[in-house]
Amino acid sequence: MSDQPRRPRKPGKPYRRPQKDPVRFLAFEALRAVDERDAYANLVLPPLLRKAREGGDFDARDAALATELVYGTLRRQGTYDAVVAACVDRPLREVDPPVLDVLSLGAHQLLGTRIPTHAAVSASVELARVVLGDGRAKFVNAVLRKVAQHDLDGWLERVAPPYDEDPEDHLAVVHSHPRWVVSALWDSLGGGRAGIEDLLRADNERPEVTLVARPGRATTGELLDEEAALPGRWSPYAVRLSEGGEPGAIPAVADGRAGVQDEGSQLVALALADAPLDGPDRMWLDGCAGPGGKAALLAALAAERGAVLLASEKQPHRAGLVAKALAGNPGPYQVVVADGTRPPWRPGTFDRVLVDVPCTGLGALRRRPEARWRRRPGDLEGFAPLQRGLLRTALESVRVGGVVGYATCSPHLAETRAVVADLLKQFPDAELIDARPLLPGVPELGEGPDVQLWPHVHGTDAMYLALIRRTG
Repeated sequence: MSDQPRRPRKPGKPYRRPQKDPVRFLAFEALRAVDERDAYANLVLPPLLRKAREGGDFDARDAALATELVYGTLRRQGTYDAVVAACVDRPLREVDPPVLDVLSLGAHQLLGTRIPTHAAVSASVELARVVLGDGRAKFVNAVLRKVAQHDLDGWLERVAPPYDEDPEDHLAVVHSHPRWVVSALWDSLGGGRAGIEDLLRADNERPEVTLVARPGRATTGELLDEEAALPGRWSPYAVRLSEGGEPGAIPAVADGRAGVQDEGSQLVALALADAPLDGPDRMWLDGCAGPGGKAALLAALAAERGAVLLASEKQPHRAGLVAKALAGNPGPYQVVVADGTRPPWRPGTFDRVLVDVPCTGLGALRRRPEARWRRRPGDLEGFAPLQRGLLRTALESVRVGGVVGYATCSPHLAETRAVVADLLKQFPDAELIDARPLLPGVPELGEGPDVQLWPHVHGTDAMYLALIRRTG
């Protein structure tokens, strides 16, 4: 409640207690968890929705609205901050974070949904009364009435600098990305204005839920029997749920025969599995296996060929997730807790090695929109030694004639080509092989030999893959 003294009521006007709106209150709870605990919305929101449904407060439409309010607010946070900043008489840093969350939720309802203006303002003010108190609710009311004076296009004309004067800052405000992220994505993508705008727009769209039918355990035909299910675009094991839904309620997903996995992630595993080898094909390694999606697909593919997968993960709790994902695999496998930069296995042990290294995650901003506001340019320096160390160990772990797949869920050049180029200088007995033929049917893969996928081109996360063969 507010710590401000309540103003005396006018004679004859009874005080009305604020009414709690379960949908907007839940959305506010999720945003506070993201802000206060550095939580991720995709981890915070499902248990909140499940609890609300179990309590009888929510139906499917309520859950859909709450999800839109949370993700829509997070995706457009930068734009809404610029709008709200134009409507308050103080710097945003001086506005309490819970008040900003209510204002952002209100701004999204006004500028990003079809909720009528009066309903968006009144519902936001009522939420403010519940979570902030009557005093600050008056502030929220005043600000949102100013926000409601223009639609989104009208506000962008007022708060975004002209493109001709500052292209990156214009795109940052219009498409709600930090300026440094716009710059980095543009450098990686190349080209002119149209491509980067398409990419930034794609980052702000709700991605489809994509499933993987793990070979030998489930079929795409089984998954396509689900409502609104469509075949994958590129992976033969992918099925898209065009209307979202609850994947955990699908029997094949519930028992681990299928899983939720972006199609770009599937393509990375398939390309490594299909890369031509010189010599035997018996031992495979996933050197950064958590949380287990690629490992489960690789293990199933290995089992079909009589090969064995070793899945290594440094964090014990993530290794537990890998073990759960691999449980029931038809062939032999092993999960170990190990530091991929100081491995317990001997050099030259493996025929195929995948390292999907920790990174900034700039390629998955559709799924984790809050990551764009948490990351800083300095984070690249923190990841760089680990990325190079993991690739170095991978190259040492593969035998002569074997293949290493280096993957990231970031298109940033400092995390992709720069890492690969540095390590190839240290390993003159290693060479890049062309990954493009190993993604059959996938268009616009660039000049190669490495591959960069894009949300706006391929409908996947922005996965990067380089395939490297040991030659000496």
